[in-house]
This record gives sequence, C-alpha cells and structure tokens, in this order.
Amino acid sequence: MANIIEICFPEDQQEGTEATVTRWMVAEGDFVSAHDPVAEIETDKVVVEVAAPEAGRIESIKVQQDEEANPGDVLCTLITGSEADFKSQPEIQTRTIENEAVTRDERDKLSPAVKRKAAEYQLNLSGIAGSGRDGRITLQDVETLLAERQPKQDAASEPVTADTGPSGQGSEIIPHDRMRKRIADNMVASLMHTAPHVTAVFEADLSAVLRHRAANKEAFAGAGTPLTLTVYFVAAAIAAIRKVPRVNSRWFDEHLEVFHHVNMGIGTALGDEGLIVPVLKQAQGMDLKGIAAGLTDLTNRARDNKLKPEDVRDGTFTISNHGVSGSLIATPIIINQPQSAILGVGKIEKRTKILEVDGEDVISIRPMCYISLTIDHRVLDGFQTNAFLTELVSTLENWS
Repeated sequence: MANIIEICFPEDQQEGTEATVTRWMVAEGDFVSAHDPVAEIETDKVVVEVAAPEAGRIESIKVQQDEEANPGDVLCTLITGSEADFKSQPEIQTRTIENEAVTRDERDKLSPAVKRKAAEYQLNLSGIAGSGRDGRITLQDVETLLAERQPKQDAASEPVTADTGPSGQGSEIIPHDRMRKRIADNMVASLMHTAPHVTAVFEADLSAVLRHRAANKEAFAGAGTPLTLTVYFVAAAIAAIRKVPRVNSRWFDEHLEVFHHVNMGIGTALGDEGLIVPVLKQAQGMDLKGIAAGLTDLTNRARDNKLKPEDVRDGTFTISNHGVSGSLIATPIIINQPQSAILGVGKIEKRTKILEVDGEDVISIRPMCYISLTIDHRVLDGFQTNAFLTELVSTLENWS
C-alpha cells in the first residue's frame, strides 16, 4: 500500500537563524530512491542537503526555491513505492499520511514562508491567483502584491541606474548574498540587542612558541598535519578556560550554564563569501597533535564547502585569528552568540621590549602580538577577563 510521507527540514540541522531553500534537485512527479538528495538548504553557516528517506515519487513541493524554512517545516511530500509500483498501479490517486486521507486542499496549503509574510503584512491572500503549480501561491506572488501596494515613484525622480548607483556617483551595485545578509543580521543582534560587549587587550611575547614551532613543525608536516600558530592559541585558550571556567559559558535570564567541555569555534575566512566558524569538539582532551589534526580537517573542509551541519554547532568559545589578514587589533570582535566571550589574535610583529636581565634593563626585539578578549558583560567582569588573559599570555610566553 502506497503512503505519503512528509520530508521535513530536520530539527537538528540548524542552530540559530532561518534557512533558505536554494535549490530543488527534483520536481513534482519525479521518482527518487532512498537517500537521494532532493533539496539544498543554506544557512549562514553551512549548506545542507535533505535526502528522501524512502523510494517513491515526489507528490508536492511545499517550500519553493528561495523561500525560507525553519527546522520541522515540511519541504515536500513523497508517495512511497518504486517506479514499477506506479506503472503497475496507475489508479493510485488517494494516499495516506499515517493512515489519514490527503486531499487537494492539503496539497495546496501555503508554505511556511508565505504564511509568515502574509501575517507580517496582514495580507488577505484569498483573492490571489497563484503562479505556482495548480494555482499555488508562492512567495514571489506575495512580494508582487506588496510591491503593488507601495506608493508609485515620483515621475520627476531620477531612476537608479547601474552607472550612477544610489549615491548619484559612479559606483557598482553588488547584491548581498544570503550568507552575507545572515552574518550581518547575527552581528547586529549580538552587538545591539543581546550582549553588552566589553574588550580587554593584552600583549604576548611569542618567542617561546616560535622556538617550539621551529623545532617541531617538520615532524608535524611529515605526519600530514601543519603546526600552525592557531594550534598554540587553542591550547593556551583551553589552559586559560581551566583557570576561569565562566568564560566557557552561556547566559540565560534565570541562570548561567558553565560547560565542562570546550567546543572551540575557529573563525575561518572564506574570502568575499564571508566567514564560517567550524567547531573543534571536546578540545579540552586534546594534545597539540590532536588539536593540529582537528583544525586541519575542519579548515580544509570549510574552504572546500564540505562541512556538515554538526561541524558548526554547539560551540562554547570562539577564536578569531584576525591577524592572519594583517590587523594588529580589532575591536569589538562580535561575540558568537549564545557564547559569552570571543578571543581575538592580532598580527605578529617584531617590536622592542624592555626586559630585566641580571637586574639591568635591556632593550630586546621580540615577536609580539596583541591578544584581546571581548566579553558579555552580563557574564564576566574585568577581574575574570584579566585573569583569563593573564593565564593565556603566561601559557604562551612560557611554552616549553
């Protein structure tokens, strides 16, 4: 007996923001095998493929391309069975979802994105002739309706052209992609609406770290694992978290959740495409080799667009090594919500430093970098912030 099953956006496939269906790999009426990908969904962190759980025929697509979806939303419905089953039983027209009949009205339900848009602008959609299959109302139909309601442009006003741009000067219009818009929304929400940000800056002498790296990088490279400076910053951050555990926490209105494990997020630049933060899970139990191997795997897959949803979830603390692109100090580095702090690492630069040697002041040239900690001031105060940075800098400067 053929049944209809709902293919949903999995509840555990997203953390934080809404997602958008960027591509349908099937059309209504197509046959698929079990585990075939049917849709591609993009969040601000990762691209997710949604697969068919069973073989069958795609009956109805509920969320159109470029429409938004939330975890749990029904993306499409699938009539189970093989292509041969349908050829041998062409009379199959009425199917069941959990033994309940599916009617034409149910197939024509508005998508979640259309419902949200209609509710937001208090639109009555009953009189709209949908442009989708079987007269279904799409998000584009709603956008068209909203555009028609906007006041007409003054005939005397100058149109915006690609040559002049909105400023009236020579310029180029570059539309925001989905990732950039979501990053922008998250940054504004973190800084303006969620956490009061405060930043403290220390300076670290990396002489000991660079000596250790020079003595060991060939051995690491021989094992296929680059020994980058980020590996040392991760290890030092873990040591500092042991000293000040509240840095590794999440704020709730009623309580503070302090994590015993360290899931270390590593800000990874994707060029003009934006930023992604893969997460090194359970980093508190790793030695230097384990951290190096884990970071190599994550950063390679991030730049090859091969991260899985679980690779960007459940971070408890984040490092932004902005110095790799040349900056000495960056502030405020926006906290990766719902975390409580983020570490910033600046460019390594040789600077003069006054050292005391045998009771005498000596001017020495040292490889120095600025290290900052931006905190959620609801969670941490200056005392804990400075204690964390003191431990982190001490770990780096006394590396052996």
